[in-house]
Formats: sequence, structure tokens, C-alpha cells
Amino acid sequence: MESKKKFQRAVADTFELPKEILLDLPRVNLVGNIQLYIENHRGVVEYTDETVRISISGGELVIQGKNLQIKNIFSGEIFIEGTIHRLDYEN
Repeated sequence: MESKKKFQRAVADTFELPKEILLDLPRVNLVGNIQLYIENHRGVVEYTDETVRISISGGELVIQGKNLQIKNIFSGEIFIEGTIHRLDYEN
């Protein structure tokens, strides 16, 4: 499995392809501490106004804060607003 990932990384580097697409990685855009946009997720695991857990390739993305709200969610994209205090990757 590791050799497959190495090969995919080499192909992405050689052809200058976006690694998040080729390697099935999430793309995370954080705007200050008030907005978070995640592409290439696999679903919501937990959702409260203080914690949002998002399933991603290889683990989970854990967002902690206050007044967290999922504003938009699509099959591969999610948009969260609120006061974001912490963003963790757990595998």
C-alpha cells in the first residue's frame, strides 16, 4: 500500500497534478477563526455547537469551538461557520 502512495505522489509531482485529488486527501481552507471549508470529506461523524467531527481519508478532522454551524454540506464539500478554537487531524 505504501509503494502505491509513493507512486501516486511521484505521478502527481511529475505531471504537476493536485495531490489532494490523486491521493484522496482532504483540502481544508480556514478563514481566520470564523469559517472552514473542507473538500473531499467522507461524512459527518459528530455534530454539536462545540464539536464537529468529519470523516476523511485516513482518519477524522475534529473542529472545536463555539456556535459551530454546518452552513452547507454536499457529497464532497462542507462549509462550517462559528468561532473555531481548534482544528485537529486524528488517524
